[in-house]
Amino acid sequence: MKQYFNLFDFSQKVDYRTEILAGLTVAMTMIPESLSFAILAGFPPLVGLYAAFIMGIVTAIFGGRPGLVSGGAGATVIVLIALMKSHGLEYVFAAVALAGVLQVLVGLFKLGKFIRLVPQPVMYGFVNGLAIIIFMSQLEQFKTVVDGQTEWLSGTPLYVMAGLVALTVGIVLILPRFTKAIPASLVAILVVFGIVLGFGIETKTVADIASVSGGLPPFHIPNIDWSWTTLQVIFPYALIMGSVGLTEGLLTLNLVDEITGTKGSGNRECIAQGGANLLNGFFFGMGGCPMIAQTLVNLSAGSRARLSGIVAALTILLIVLVGAPVIEQLPMAALVGVMIMVAIGTFEWISFRIINKMPKQDIFVGVLVAVITIMLHNLALAVLIGVIISALVFAWESAKRIRAKKYVDDKGVKHYEIYGPLFFASTTAFLDKFDVANDPLEVIIDFRESKIADMSAIDAVNKLTERYAKIGKKIHLRHLSTDCRLLLHNADEIIDVNIIEDPTYKVAND
Repeated sequence: MKQYFNLFDFSQKVDYRTEILAGLTVAMTMIPESLSFAILAGFPPLVGLYAAFIMGIVTAIFGGRPGLVSGGAGATVIVLIALMKSHGLEYVFAAVALAGVLQVLVGLFKLGKFIRLVPQPVMYGFVNGLAIIIFMSQLEQFKTVVDGQTEWLSGTPLYVMAGLVALTVGIVLILPRFTKAIPASLVAILVVFGIVLGFGIETKTVADIASVSGGLPPFHIPNIDWSWTTLQVIFPYALIMGSVGLTEGLLTLNLVDEITGTKGSGNRECIAQGGANLLNGFFFGMGGCPMIAQTLVNLSAGSRARLSGIVAALTILLIVLVGAPVIEQLPMAALVGVMIMVAIGTFEWISFRIINKMPKQDIFVGVLVAVITIMLHNLALAVLIGVIISALVFAWESAKRIRAKKYVDDKGVKHYEIYGPLFFASTTAFLDKFDVANDPLEVIIDFRESKIADMSAIDAVNKLTERYAKIGKKIHLRHLSTDCRLLLHNADEIIDVNIIEDPTYKVAND
């Protein structure tokens, strides 16, 4: 357990200036997003900021890798909207805490490794869909409420908003060509903030979303009826929230691994994320998970250590305690511009360049995952569907590879040398290879280049032996690997075959 309490890697040289500036930039982009999702779900605004602080500080210290930023993410909050409407905020806190417990268990039992089952086309679809969601969500800031109705900005407010967003994007694009000493995103926010204040420009600010003033997160035991009935209500939401959080978190962790060329710990991230959500449930937070947009802001600002995440979390808490009057005047246009650049940077543009080189089924999977992500905002469902389709395609392609080389030796024994795996999808093609009626009395099936993989394969071999037995013929199986022989031994009540071995044949270790 020592690795879970190793807060910093002292062998890594930390650029404190870069880490602090990156943390400040992340905090500026996380505040409006956390507020927006809290309000969308019907939570008190501070519930979103408390979640950003708790998720940020816990995962920054104990999480699976440096550079990864967690907060009150929309992916997990969306899951809880229905529970909020049907049972209220107290049940939400209980569900968040239970989700945390489930996530900790996943980490302790080292189940985070199953993220490796996500194919690259699914990753492309996930990332591209998320980039489009980030971009589309920024368009909501170009709307205003008039007489209770949401309308698009028009006239001067629209031109001002668009101009300030364009200025922000321009600074983020151009400044790195001259210097990377200061994160371009932070410079853009400060410049636009200064222009708006200096010239007294009327535009949308953070205060137009909600107030960010408050105190320390209060300890609060969810006021619910602790019973089996309550568990039946909150468990489905907790399970879905925990799954969504881990899916998005582990995919984001893999993405950071690719960007930085380093390796994180998925199981450690699961434990840290679960612990943070458990605290959220008892400290008035809406829970969350790693946030890919803020993580990319962090990495683009040069952060490669844990310090930036700690600085971001403490900055959010400091703003809640004393800095709210200043931050509430921050123009939303600056934050929108930064997030638009994050969306552009998130999109896997290489997927367009290699699309004509990818198999058609991979293109279909990538596009489908992106569409589901965009349409349903359900990252876990999108990834699950993508993995299932990829697995089915793989099974189909593997099933087509099974073939048989046939010959009769000088003793009149017919040999079938099988190539390709024998499993549920290839059993029909396997059975079609044999000419039961015309084969001699003795048949040898050679599995040197094949493998009996599952119960369907055993059943296929059983059916084949029964067909030969009915007409007085005998089958021998040769060159079965150790695990294949074990499968047949365990199923000896339903199958009766003669297994023979060649003493010169060595079974390779799997």
